[in-house]
Amino acid sequence: MGGISVTDWLSESVDRIQQKGTRGLLQSAYYAYSGALLSVATRYPIGTNVFERDWDLLVVLDACRVDALQEVADEYDFLPEVDSIWSVGSTSIEWMALTFRERYAAEIARTAYVNGNAQFDKVFRERRTPPHIAAAPVGPSMDAYGVVTPDDFGHVDNVYEYGYDDDHGVVLPRTMTDRAIAVGRERNPERCIVHYMQPHAPYIGADGSPNHVFDDLRSGSLSHEEAWEAYIDTLRAVLDEVEVLLENYDVNKVAITADHGEGFGEWTFYSHNIGCPHPAVRRVPWVETTAEDGGTFETSIERVDGVSTDVENQLAQLGYR
Repeated sequence: MGGISVTDWLSESVDRIQQKGTRGLLQSAYYAYSGALLSVATRYPIGTNVFERDWDLLVVLDACRVDALQEVADEYDFLPEVDSIWSVGSTSIEWMALTFRERYAAEIARTAYVNGNAQFDKVFRERRTPPHIAAAPVGPSMDAYGVVTPDDFGHVDNVYEYGYDDDHGVVLPRTMTDRAIAVGRERNPERCIVHYMQPHAPYIGADGSPNHVFDDLRSGSLSHEEAWEAYIDTLRAVLDEVEVLLENYDVNKVAITADHGEGFGEWTFYSHNIGCPHPAVRRVPWVETTAEDGGTFETSIERVDGVSTDVENQLAQLGYR
């Protein structure tokens, strides 16, 4: 499934058209468009690569929209002003492949990556390129992306390998905060990226209940207001943890951003798709703040290497089926 193949794309297109009619035809056309767009993006980057910005600690909130962060900004002192940039991708695998490139190898070698996103395996270990959910007739090869290897990072802590929460179907924000603080104190990296999985679905919200909402939202069985409330509740849950992180990590320059945004029906886009052009998905927050380790949090989660991880199941829980 997925990859660049005219034969596979034609075969999948026939199946889609037989099952969905015009909607299937439009989906196949979209995958052709996205493959062509990625071919352009590998040569002429679209959006701002985060390594072109000045930061010591970069907090990535997966699938965080600009307007969502603006909505809750006055609840958090560390969000004085929410600016925005255009992301290099509209999905995590696209963002990773177009961010961690060999042209930024020197910066990547100075960077610790504390990561809760299982797409890391697809990009850096399996060396798979987007689109990966379905085939496209054209698109760039892995060589065209120029993606680095796991060994090229200054340090990698893939928290999803040992910190995944089976009950919620995601790495919880407290787990990420614990490990990020530990890496900051124990390794004191020159630069550090902390990739939280929230507010990406499944939504954990105020009541701690996971919710996959987009199928229901698309069908009309769930209102936009209900879906948005679950999303915002999950955003608050991760921002509460970011606040803890910033009170226990010692750096001058912190930036808070996202790998991509999220669609709630704009232009018929739900969730996020490869090559999505809509600003709700492609435009992401950019907030600059500071952090100081006040020693108010004691870490307790140990990194565990060599854990057998069901990555496919984790990605399915995130909606990648």
